[in-house]
Amino acid sequence: MATSGASRDPSLITSDVEWAHRVELAAFYRIVALLGWDELIIASSLLKIDLEGNLVEPSPWLVNKAGFMIHSAIHDARQDAHCVLHVHTTAGMAVAQQPKGLQSTSFYSAALYDHLSYHDFEGSVVTDGEKVRLVQSLGTNNHIILRNHGLLTCGPTPAATFSAMYTLQRACEVQIAGQAGGDPLIEVPEEIRSEHRSALNQTVKDAPANDMARVDQMMFDAMVRRIDRIDPSYKN
Repeated sequence: MATSGASRDPSLITSDVEWAHRVELAAFYRIVALLGWDELIIASSLLKIDLEGNLVEPSPWLVNKAGFMIHSAIHDARQDAHCVLHVHTTAGMAVAQQPKGLQSTSFYSAALYDHLSYHDFEGSVVTDGEKVRLVQSLGTNNHIILRNHGLLTCGPTPAATFSAMYTLQRACEVQIAGQAGGDPLIEVPEEIRSEHRSALNQTVKDAPANDMARVDQMMFDAMVRRIDRIDPSYKN
């Protein structure tokens, strides 16, 4: 992913709601770039496309259909996955190529207990067959490590998707940093991981309705304020 902005052409925007979604997504691209999660390509416009990767409104920009295949597979299969984020971060790719994958050796990785999926690498272009297998690998989880490839998270909103990726990315960063010391890492016992995850779930369960979504949104909004201080042009 890369930074992106959008121009408000009245003939292309169907409603104020759509415009708000576009601005929020453009902000998300800026956040990804600010955190160093982008991969060189600097996007200058958002594209409106269908599940096949075809433009549904005029645009001078080309569609990377192969790149969208992963996203379209999840959007099509998961009605709750309104936002999908896929990154090739150094830490994420480093963990993705380790046989054991993400190890439960930190607060972050333990928090993903039983909520993290894996998908084996099948090449750079996703086929229809792999789309089915990818969806099966993800299941009902919102975090997945694409082996030898990178990280992917999804959620009902950009805020939820960002929060999911932040946790997964931090878990990978901490693991790589810990492994750099050369000593074996301390594995969190499964029963502790289960209790840790249950405690997090219970906290959300006992909190007011939509409390976790509110926390996710607060985190996202804090990052938006950071990019606003740097360059708010994505809103134009």
